[in-house]
Amino acid sequence: MQVTSSTLLLFSLAARISDASPFYKRNATSKCQKTSVVILGAGTAGITAGQALSNNSVTDLLIVEYNGDIGGRVAHTTLGTGNLSYTVELGANWVQGIVTEGGPANPIWTLAELYNLTNTYSNYSDIQTFNETGPVDYTDLFNDYEDAYSTLEQDAGYILTENLQDRSGRSGLSLAGWKPGKDPQAEAVEFFEWDFEYAYTPEQSSEEFAIVNYNTTFYQYSDENNYVFDSRGFNAFIKGQASTYLKANDSRLLLNTIVTNISYSDTGVTVYNQDGSCISADYAICTFSLGVLQSDAVTFTPSLPPWKLNGIETFSMGTYTKIFLQFPPDQIFWNTSYQFFLYASPTQRGYYPIWQTLDTPGFLPGSGIIFVTVVQDQSYTVEAQDDDTTKAQVLEVLRQMFGEENVPEPIAFLYPRWSLEPWAYGSYSNWPPGTTLELHQNLRANVGRLYFAGEATSAEYYGFLHGAWFEGQAVGEEIAGCVKGNGSCVGEMKYEVLHGDTPAAEYDEENGWMVTSFQTNGF
Repeated sequence: MQVTSSTLLLFSLAARISDASPFYKRNATSKCQKTSVVILGAGTAGITAGQALSNNSVTDLLIVEYNGDIGGRVAHTTLGTGNLSYTVELGANWVQGIVTEGGPANPIWTLAELYNLTNTYSNYSDIQTFNETGPVDYTDLFNDYEDAYSTLEQDAGYILTENLQDRSGRSGLSLAGWKPGKDPQAEAVEFFEWDFEYAYTPEQSSEEFAIVNYNTTFYQYSDENNYVFDSRGFNAFIKGQASTYLKANDSRLLLNTIVTNISYSDTGVTVYNQDGSCISADYAICTFSLGVLQSDAVTFTPSLPPWKLNGIETFSMGTYTKIFLQFPPDQIFWNTSYQFFLYASPTQRGYYPIWQTLDTPGFLPGSGIIFVTVVQDQSYTVEAQDDDTTKAQVLEVLRQMFGEENVPEPIAFLYPRWSLEPWAYGSYSNWPPGTTLELHQNLRANVGRLYFAGEATSAEYYGFLHGAWFEGQAVGEEIAGCVKGNGSCVGEMKYEVLHGDTPAAEYDEENGWMVTSFQTNGF
């Protein structure tokens, strides 16, 4: 693969940020540093866990972060130069599910308001549809899909309550009457409705838990998705949380520190780093992504037990790639009264399908920015090729959509390569068909004094930022109880023998099931 500026985008971003970071950058030491709790990763889960510990008067902690700044997969960079320079989010970008009057508030929304993040409602109905010949109206297919989806929801609820065998999202949709076949327009609509959310196809997704995942967020909080485009970056809320217990130049935050081995037991955890340093802790919280855990980038001593490995290897890590283009603001060729544009490729499902403009009222008018989202196989394709090849492909699609004579060359172009980042290896997790709550609990459960937290360990909110927040808070509070010896340190449920389904009695807090999935607040 040809290495380009975009290939190294996240690495250079971390390096640039580290130069200006207010936090302490440590030097290597040959002697293990001792602490009560070490947190591995300074993303949403890690910083929230640290806050939970601090709120419970556990301040003897260290946070180890691979990159030069906190935030994890909530990462941003700059697109354009001079007066046309704008902050764009490479990873997490939306507050998904906000708050409904009389119902609970999404904690990420609460934090977004607290730290005054600039955001705007994404109206997914505000969409213009296209194929290879230009604008073609097939928006009626959204109604057909949503009719089938309503049936799918009811069926998933029946599977859950009656303890029936799970099936794929594809099977459920087909049984509900949605069969896109090889119709490019129907495939594009399905991609917008399903893949755009889960980063996987319906064939690769659990029917039961995909519906649970959607309902517990959008039916509990609200159906609103607010797009964040704050000049400070979306991770301003994570930095805000960190500032409540980490002071400037705090020696407890170890940036640019790469973990290579975690040695755990029932009496403590030792973390070994690439620079030769090590940390000895009474307890550890690992917030590494599912992709990192699956990659063997970090070794464990002793090897993780079979029940834990089964949990790690069975779940899926999706890749979600936003490809940004900036055009001269006086040469905008799309209708800025729309937020979204959907392209139906005549030959390939998921080929540069979903376009979103930022040069529109309420977002960044005058920016000249539009971006397209691809996932999984198409993400892997663009990651494996150079920027020029990808740029030529997306311009060809834009010229089919809007007319060859109307689309100039972009003045800026970039995209991340998430599945190649050694500290991420993907964007967020998904549940494949046939998974059970017991199996997920094995992904979630501790081994000895080594605990795990992150969006992937959230049973109901996997893939969401608030899933990472809830898991970080829960594990932080649990370990605070362990450190303080208040009798609440019992460890987490695990299943060395797995059953083929999930009995109704196991949908409880002990298995990470915090709220009912039969929500109506945000409906």
